[in-house]
Amino acid sequence: MNVATTGFFDGVHLGHQKVVLTAKRIAEEKGQESQVVTFWPHPRSVLQQEAYDLRLLTSLQEKQALFKALGIDRVTVLEFTKAFSRLTTEEFIKEYLIGQCGVGTLVIGYDHRIGHDQDKSQQTMMDICRRCGLEVVRVEEFSLDGQVPSSTKIRHLLEGGKVKRAAAFLGREYALKGVVVSGNHLGRTIGFPTANLSLYDPLKLIPGKGVYAVTVTLGKEHFKGICNIGTRPTVSHGERVSIETHILDFNEDIYGLDLGLEFVDRIRDEIKFPDLQGLKAQLEKDKRNAVKYFL
Repeated sequence: MNVATTGFFDGVHLGHQKVVLTAKRIAEEKGQESQVVTFWPHPRSVLQQEAYDLRLLTSLQEKQALFKALGIDRVTVLEFTKAFSRLTTEEFIKEYLIGQCGVGTLVIGYDHRIGHDQDKSQQTMMDICRRCGLEVVRVEEFSLDGQVPSSTKIRHLLEGGKVKRAAAFLGREYALKGVVVSGNHLGRTIGFPTANLSLYDPLKLIPGKGVYAVTVTLGKEHFKGICNIGTRPTVSHGERVSIETHILDFNEDIYGLDLGLEFVDRIRDEIKFPDLQGLKAQLEKDKRNAVKYFL
């Protein structure tokens, strides 16, 4: 038997981490394996509950890597389907947690529910767990400056460009990963070549429009950069949002390479300038100001 916790865990924020690390600690005390039982895809995308605006903080691969980094021995991913969504608490425990995953001790968050019958009180759910033979450990809520982290709260912060506050709840800087694709090369003509990022996961949440100080990862190397998220109003009339990054003190051809961005802080709003010279002057100012965000 092992010690496990279960949930979707989008973002693997500090509240999630408290639960996961509790499971790890108890497993070590018992001399057992620690496990996270999670799901994919997101329930909203399966149940079509406003699925059109669903954006995620972490891809499946990112979640798995974060759990491993926290020291979890095993990550089990269950396919979330409509049939799966109809399982009762007891059915989920017996068929999946105990039957498939070998769970003996279940660690749950302060407000966590499992099963289709989630209208039951948490105490009732815990009673069902114990009746099925599971030991249950409830973890008290985590708060930061009097606020309880949640995936929804972090999404709203990122959408508003508040990447530094979001990072405080996540316990790390928010990241995007993708491949560098060819753009219109306009930045190079004014001395500010940019890497145009195409995301690996189209469901990843993109921070709100604006200019950000970012840490750029290329292979095993790290650089400082300035990232513009927006519609490029000075040179374009379209509505398509692009993610373009000028890497400081860097001038190599990186088309087709993998690139990662970690958002340090927001520098300013995206602005429409009367001409390219106005844009260039602002970029020069951004470049000088960006240094303070990395101190």
